[in-house]
Amino acid sequence: MTSNAPWPPPAGRPGLPPQVLWDMPAPPQPPRPRKPGLTALLLAGGVLVLAGLALVVPFLLSSTGTGGLAIGFVLSLVPLAIVLGTVAFVDRWEPEPKRLLAFALAWGSVVAVATTTLAQPVFMAVFAPMNADRDATLSFLATVEAPFVEEVSKGIGLLVLFLAARKYFDGPVDGIVYGMTIAAGFAFTENILYFGRAFANGGGSASGLVVVFMLRGILSPFTHAMFTGTLGAALGFAARRWNAGLGIVAFVVGLIPAMFLHHLWNSSGDSFFFLYVAVQIPLFCVAVAGIYLLRRADARLTHRRLTEYAVAGWFTPLEVDMLATPRGRRAGIRWAASRGRAPAMRQFIRVATELAYSRQRAVSGRDLAGYALAEKGYLDEAGRLRQAIVAP
Repeated sequence: MTSNAPWPPPAGRPGLPPQVLWDMPAPPQPPRPRKPGLTALLLAGGVLVLAGLALVVPFLLSSTGTGGLAIGFVLSLVPLAIVLGTVAFVDRWEPEPKRLLAFALAWGSVVAVATTTLAQPVFMAVFAPMNADRDATLSFLATVEAPFVEEVSKGIGLLVLFLAARKYFDGPVDGIVYGMTIAAGFAFTENILYFGRAFANGGGSASGLVVVFMLRGILSPFTHAMFTGTLGAALGFAARRWNAGLGIVAFVVGLIPAMFLHHLWNSSGDSFFFLYVAVQIPLFCVAVAGIYLLRRADARLTHRRLTEYAVAGWFTPLEVDMLATPRGRRAGIRWAASRGRAPAMRQFIRVATELAYSRQRAVSGRDLAGYALAEKGYLDEAGRLRQAIVAP
């Protein structure tokens, strides 16, 4: 693509209704019960966050003191920024709504922490070994209770998003993004506790705080993200074939690797650095490779769906490559930037991607209500943006 000429305009059939571009007969769908919209979801989430804050803030203050809370809060922003920056990078292909990401972050940082705080003594009272000494109790707390209670508490937020915002839960990458965001919030609050305690117990020395910060904030900021990300991936695969029952099964199955990884991490003890190098780093590399492959799969899916529109004349093959491949997107944005129209090009890419995913949801039997109207809106918007980009 060169900077002195626009890409070829689409052959187009502007008079052809979108719904007759392909033969996609859909079986009659039984009426589904109305589900709360995003507004209701966010309002309910806000209420839970406020209730959770009433428990979490006093707990942190009593554990760290005012000074420890302040220091812990500031230092915890570092690993939080690392994880959220990574989430933004992973999510750039088909960005999730910011309000849902905010819901996920708030769930992890407040609701999941409050749930864990309430459930922990109940779990210990029911399942902890009887007459165990202090060391055995602490070991059970770290290697059994924490993996179970914390992963369930975080996972419930993922399940809520899966069930209540299924339009925005299209596949494993979406599940990983939501899971990592919830985990980032949970780790943020947990880090406040650890960093704050290290400061409060330091007796004026910063050495203990530095060690804890390096271990949790620098060497292992992605631990919780890896745990909950595996559950998110499992729910994401289930979202490809929408079924509430399948989602529940995926939730239970996805908890198993999340809990196991959490257990493995908490069991490291004196072998921390050995397990970190021999197990955790390879697992992290596997996770990075898996996310890369899933992103490539999403790109192929986008290309396949937009090609169907190209066959019908709504896009040219060159446009499909530009809109649905990483290299094509970069080239398209560079070309548009040379004309001062990079924002319009980014919007064009976003709308085309949403069109492709809307089509995919319909093909898989999800989100059929209002699909034709939404599709027409995306096609109209894509046409408007195209004209804005190539106009003299």
